[in-house]
Amino acid sequence: MMSAAWTLCPLLTVLLVVRLLGAQQQLLPGSCNFELGTCGYTSDPEYGTWSMNEEGHVITVDSAILKEQQQAVLVSPVLDHQYWSCVRLVYQITGGGSLQLFLRPDGDNFDYRMWTANQASDSWLIASVDLPNSTTPYQVLLEGRPERGSGNSVAIFEIHIVTGYCIECNFEEHHLCGYSNSWNPNVNWYVGGSVARVPESHLPVNHSTHHQRGHYMYVDSVYAKHFQEVAKLSSPMTTVPLAGCLSFYYNRDQERGNIFSLFTRDQLGHYEDMWRPEVFATAGWTLVSVDIKAPHPLEVVFEVAFNSARGGYVAIDDISFSPEFCHTDTEPNFDPSIANCDFEDGLCLYHQEKTDSKEWSRVSVKPNAYRIGDHTTGVGFLPGQCDFESGVCGYIQDKKGDKADWLRVRGHTPTSYTGPRGDHTTGVGYFMYIEASLMRPGHKARLLTSDLRGSSSPQCLILFYHMHGSGSGILSMLLRRSDREQDALLWRRRGEQSVSWMRVMVDYQCDVRHQIIFEAIRGPSLRSDIAIDDISFKRGQCEDPGDFAPYSGFSEYFNEIEK
Repeated sequence: MMSAAWTLCPLLTVLLVVRLLGAQQQLLPGSCNFELGTCGYTSDPEYGTWSMNEEGHVITVDSAILKEQQQAVLVSPVLDHQYWSCVRLVYQITGGGSLQLFLRPDGDNFDYRMWTANQASDSWLIASVDLPNSTTPYQVLLEGRPERGSGNSVAIFEIHIVTGYCIECNFEEHHLCGYSNSWNPNVNWYVGGSVARVPESHLPVNHSTHHQRGHYMYVDSVYAKHFQEVAKLSSPMTTVPLAGCLSFYYNRDQERGNIFSLFTRDQLGHYEDMWRPEVFATAGWTLVSVDIKAPHPLEVVFEVAFNSARGGYVAIDDISFSPEFCHTDTEPNFDPSIANCDFEDGLCLYHQEKTDSKEWSRVSVKPNAYRIGDHTTGVGFLPGQCDFESGVCGYIQDKKGDKADWLRVRGHTPTSYTGPRGDHTTGVGYFMYIEASLMRPGHKARLLTSDLRGSSSPQCLILFYHMHGSGSGILSMLLRRSDREQDALLWRRRGEQSVSWMRVMVDYQCDVRHQIIFEAIRGPSLRSDIAIDDISFKRGQCEDPGDFAPYSGFSEYFNEIEK
């Protein structure tokens, strides 16, 4: 989970005072504490309603209010944050239910899930969600889904959006950027500085502001009672891949012995040591920079172990992150992206050396059961894309208006002289098709996408289809709008088309909730299997509308190459 309890138990009162005294980060549009209203957030009218508490400060969706609906969706105003930012939610799930955060890019048909939680709690929790930089305006959606029955609800107390990465923190915010202390009866991380500091304290002043009004985190050995008493301070779990330089300041005073270390911990609990100091004590605040790669979710943990009550203290402050690595020996000192090339549209910035040796040639390879072609087009399931490798992507069989179902299979279809010999994606993966031998002439099978929210921008629908066989029937794509009873035809093909997979690109526009229907009608003979694969939606008009035949999905010649 990417959340933390809203308290560091030893100093709850201090944290409340910090909210008043600390130098708060500048909040971006989309932030809301729900004290004077909803800050432009509205409930999506197609779902249930979020309701404000009578005394303010909290917005809630309760199972008793939803009635027949299953969820309520809270939609932010349109946001235009072009730099990396962090959303911090203070929320609570009571009884049973879930809370999810989605991004809705402007002009896009799809909402992209960024975070989810289903942990019930009797206290407020903090979630931190990274929002990568984008040139496209977007909206933040919060979907509350309490379980059926009484006593189930989802509540949001506060939404903070700040510039930077969620892993960064100067500990001036009242919720400490989502950092959490692993409670220990004797040694814990505390808030230092400001009112937590007494005149005779041996602890340092805050690094950020260089005076006693600022804050930092520290752990002291004064209450240590056993050998190797350990205190851990953990960052929020990352929600997107990160790679770069993690920096922080620390201050360390070692009288009889403490062990200070930095490591990462992933969702499975695996640890990796990142750094340990080379000196026992520092004269003041010392800067540390550590290279970090987080291709999957993980948290950063600051750990201090004491051997006795005379083990001194350790303090940290001003944790920051940069997408550029700290050390030049970790990564090349040039931008490696200039070397990116998939060779789909030429040689990019590569060139042939003028030597006597043979030249490199750019080719396309026909996939087959023994070699699957290039790497670039082996895509998986993302919002707006479906290659059927991991399932049917939420698509639905129409049980009312048809007589048969689409089947998900791999390999060749059972009837001779019809159907593909492999899927389009890799040649050895899955695709959807109708088996003509299980249908009568004229029977139809319909496959529907899940609900698409609609967009005022044009959309490009891309489909690879296969219609081979002397008795091939009809393949159609239709648009089913929520505000109309009649389905509209977008595209249709009749009869045998090719032994190869064909591509079609169709422009359409629909600004209301809708579905796309893939309808296949069986032809007059058994040789009328119809298959589809690699469906994708892209924002904007199609670059090259029309049909295109790239390859068949199988080759009799293992090394067949197209020049």
